[in-house]
Amino acid sequence: RILQLQSDVVVDVQHAKVQFVNAHSSGKVKVASDRDPKSTPSDIPKSGKTVAKGASDPKPSRWMEKLTNEKKNLKKWQHVQQKLQKNVKEKPAAKSKGSSSLPEPAEVEKLQKSLGQTVSQLTSLSNPERLQEDNGEIESGETQQNIRSYLEACFCSEMLLSLIVTCSLGANKHSRVNTGIKCKWNLRLMILPCLSFFFLQGALNQIGRVFIMLEDAGLKPNLGSYCYALECMGRNPDCSPKTIIRCLNQMEEDGLSVDDVFSQCSFREDERDMVLKAMHIVEPDYQPRLSMTTDGCSLPLRADHRYPKLDFSQMDLQERFKRQLSIEEASTITIDSVEASKPITKNMARMLLADQRAQWQKILLQALRESKMILANTNTKDYRLNLYPYLCLLEDKDYVDIMIQSIANMSPSGESLKVLAKDLGNRVYTKYCVRQKHQNQILEKLGNIYNAYTELLAKDTKEFGLLPREHWCQLEKEQSSGPTLEGGETNWLYSVTLELGTYMVDLMVKSLKISGDILNPAYDKKLIPILYHMYAFRSTRQIGFIKPHPILTQIQQEAMETKLTFDSYVMPMLCPPVPWSSIKFGAYLLTPTKLMRTVEGATQHDTLLEKCQTLHPVLDSLNQLGNCAWKINKPLLDIIISIFNDRGSDKLDIPPPLSEAPKMPHFNPQDPTLTSSEKAHLKREAVNARRKYSEMYSLRMSSLYKLSIANHMRDEIFWFPHSMDFRGRTYPCPPYFNHLGSDVARAILVFAEGKPLGPKGLDWLKIHLVNLTGLKKRESLQGRLEYANTIMEDILDAADNPLNGNKWWMNADEPWQALACCTEIANAVRSPDPTQFISHFPVHQDGSCNGLQHYAALGRDVIGATSVNLMPCEVPQDVYSGVAQQVEEFRARDAASGMKIAQVLEGFISRKVVKQTVMTVVYGVTRYGGRLQIEKRLKEIDEFPKEHVWDASHYLVRLVFSGLKEMFTGTREIQDWLTESARLISKSGHTVEWLTPLGLPVVQPYRHKGKGEKKIGGLVKSHVRPDTVKQKNAFPPNFIHSLDSTHMMLTALHCYSAGLTFVSVHDCFWTHALTVDTMNKVCREQFVNLHSQPILKELSKFLLEKYCDGPLNKLRKTCRNRKTFWSIINHQSIQLRLEVVICVYIMIMECPAEVKGSGIRPLHCISFFKFEA
Repeated sequence: RILQLQSDVVVDVQHAKVQFVNAHSSGKVKVASDRDPKSTPSDIPKSGKTVAKGASDPKPSRWMEKLTNEKKNLKKWQHVQQKLQKNVKEKPAAKSKGSSSLPEPAEVEKLQKSLGQTVSQLTSLSNPERLQEDNGEIESGETQQNIRSYLEACFCSEMLLSLIVTCSLGANKHSRVNTGIKCKWNLRLMILPCLSFFFLQGALNQIGRVFIMLEDAGLKPNLGSYCYALECMGRNPDCSPKTIIRCLNQMEEDGLSVDDVFSQCSFREDERDMVLKAMHIVEPDYQPRLSMTTDGCSLPLRADHRYPKLDFSQMDLQERFKRQLSIEEASTITIDSVEASKPITKNMARMLLADQRAQWQKILLQALRESKMILANTNTKDYRLNLYPYLCLLEDKDYVDIMIQSIANMSPSGESLKVLAKDLGNRVYTKYCVRQKHQNQILEKLGNIYNAYTELLAKDTKEFGLLPREHWCQLEKEQSSGPTLEGGETNWLYSVTLELGTYMVDLMVKSLKISGDILNPAYDKKLIPILYHMYAFRSTRQIGFIKPHPILTQIQQEAMETKLTFDSYVMPMLCPPVPWSSIKFGAYLLTPTKLMRTVEGATQHDTLLEKCQTLHPVLDSLNQLGNCAWKINKPLLDIIISIFNDRGSDKLDIPPPLSEAPKMPHFNPQDPTLTSSEKAHLKREAVNARRKYSEMYSLRMSSLYKLSIANHMRDEIFWFPHSMDFRGRTYPCPPYFNHLGSDVARAILVFAEGKPLGPKGLDWLKIHLVNLTGLKKRESLQGRLEYANTIMEDILDAADNPLNGNKWWMNADEPWQALACCTEIANAVRSPDPTQFISHFPVHQDGSCNGLQHYAALGRDVIGATSVNLMPCEVPQDVYSGVAQQVEEFRARDAASGMKIAQVLEGFISRKVVKQTVMTVVYGVTRYGGRLQIEKRLKEIDEFPKEHVWDASHYLVRLVFSGLKEMFTGTREIQDWLTESARLISKSGHTVEWLTPLGLPVVQPYRHKGKGEKKIGGLVKSHVRPDTVKQKNAFPPNFIHSLDSTHMMLTALHCYSAGLTFVSVHDCFWTHALTVDTMNKVCREQFVNLHSQPILKELSKFLLEKYCDGPLNKLRKTCRNRKTFWSIINHQSIQLRLEVVICVYIMIMECPAEVKGSGIRPLHCISFFKFEA
């Protein structure tokens, strides 16, 4: 059939006399599969008429006749199957001696298998929404996503008709391979271009043939297919109402409705209007019924409160939207560098670098065009991923600009090839998405909805009782005509961005050269590459590195450019972010943003999120965090920039310039005057100098980017859109400059909205200052306040003379935040009325070893809860000091008994020595890791004898773990249970999943790397089993992190409803000094609310239902082996033993062939049940 199709599809296209369309000029981009977000191939389709064939059928061809004969044969087989099934129902399953006429079960099974052989390969294609099990099966969801992205690229690069012919001619390349995914690859490649092309033309006479192809392939038309059909009917003025009615009837037979089309499909330009037009032909009064989903979380989230307004007028917000939109349309932004620049002279490297870049642009442009011509004529017989469509999505100059920008930002020590390639591929994808939204006329609709959305936020508008997400969804529903804001672009998989980026890197390495004598014209002219591809070892793995030539590095450093170019998404937003209304839409206006940050290449998170219906509380909390407006503390920023340009300061966390880096020792390895030990010493010095230089460069550039962005925003008010990681922990989207950064970044950020201090605000500022110094940790709040009052002279001195006074603030734990707080206190006390002083300063409330707090609450440990301030105490408790004190008691006891190492440690056990180990033990640190942490702390003590570091660290880590076990009795038991559960789950081939109390699905992405890769159609597919060690070690800390994020989200939602400004740095909550008491109350209430839920019970129930419910398919292979079976029977878990025995018993009864020869008998299972009873 496929061989017939090979010749006939081309003929049919020619007979149709379709008109060729230039996709670029029309701006029309069509993708069939993207209409339906699910794009799910169905099981075996029903037999019957295919709908919407149009008024005139195409001329019958040879493959059509063959299909008709195949259908007749298929009906005969179906008749035989129905007859057999009827006989099986009428007669008992157990065969007696006289029932020889009844076929053997094996024969029935064989007949059924033979019947479905031609379609089983197609129907076995897994649903892309379903989470793929890690059992070696091909993940079809990823493959479909890759195919869709490839087709989109073809459509956008004017390759539509040629793609149809290519796919048809190439369909039989893999037709002889009996693999479901191969067949799916061929059929999808063949059918989807036809759908898009014919529907784009309004070719009703071709729709019937496409639907026949779908039916014969064992695929039902999905929502996207019907959506295109209805759109085509709406565009065709000669379409008969009977055709539309037949289409609607077939949709109803397939269990689909027109309302589903409008609610689940993505539309571009006027596509939605055309579908609605087709419906109005048969139902003039039809209007789509779009249902609003409700929150699915069991925890109480909201009360009847009015939600706070932003301190901006509606006109101001609308103007900010226009500015942000123009930045994102440009995709990049160029800002001034804060680094002190040298005067430009004739011989300056800056002019030289500018000339070189102009030449490189011309060279890259020519090389790119030549390589595209080669790719365009490449015959990809093996169906490798052809990058040509991806290289036609943008203008050639855009690709060149992206490559030139990557060279400017490259570190002198080089960049990992994988990291560099991923970055280049992502930049292309981002620019492509922005361009598509512009072409699909989304900008106008986005502007209308956002302008209406500002009515909820602006201070000069009426009050609303809606959350930002709810209001945005309501506005989208009201303005439903036109394109869908989400757009229809398919996310590129990691493999696609990596291959595209690698191609661009290869182009740069091969094409870009520089004169070897450019810095010293005395030598002969010789062109040398500016980039080198080399290899380095990370542990035992060899990785590729791209390293710039030292000449390029020297030119760039001497140039000291005054401008920096960033991608637009690196910058904070100039308007409030678009609220997250779904997993695919939110944050930036045009720039695509992922709701959940994941490990590169992991796709199971996206699959789980698409299935989840309880994400509204999570989305609302992200929207609340993103709606906080910020501004720059300009006086402090100027002080930091002055130190940055004046050789920096290691003490103040401002990296020095590279001129302060240690000089690289130069020596001749062949020098006979040097001994081998001297050569080895010089070599180590050279390695250390290179490492130090690389570290200094990284730190210096990080600070340069941070301070330059802050200086660019110094007169602006801005916002940080938020996303989250796979555990639910929230992060600002801009990577360089945000409030999750270092002490410097936090110090120069203040709330844009100011609030009066009120009666207790000044006291909270003083307490916060003491907290930032790191002093008085064991003192009560009143004690800290009294201490702050005693150092008021120092506080005022720091505010007035930060760099020329007594500089006491430089010794604080967080010096720059302490200085900023001193300035705020000084301004407040010098105001006429401190209670009315408008403060923009954020006051922090940090958790007391937050992980242990959650463990103590889960395990109901009274002693542990007291040590982490979950129980009422007169003074705040410090768990680190408590553990140090307990360790000291153990040491004193051992020293009295004569233990030498205990005697050596006398006077050296402090809070600082044990703090890191205590802090990380809750997150799964092992004794080995804890020993390394303590060893590092002991080495920092100059007086401690270095020869005893090893023995002392071994001894102390044992005491720390023993002390924690006594204080937190339930913690270790919970950790052990979580670890063992994860071990069993991952051993059975699954990754560990769970649901947070807010309904967020979490799955651990840890798998073995570099094993089990298979190449299919140019796509590298990984079929790797979970990494058991990482799965079990990471489950306890990740589970606690998910609880921590749940508590933060609950606090954020209730603070928002109470009218507070609230942001968080994980377990550290920020608000105005006026509202600290209110935030503390909400924080405590939501912690109690969270841990009043049966968290561990619900987790146990979820794991049992997920991994242990019904016949354990994953344990079937294990249970076939008698030895393994009895080893599990002897396992201490009664639950596991019972489930395995039930599984084996069912296997013996239902499918004895599976356990034949294992020696396991029903009697064994029955004996076990009697024993347990």
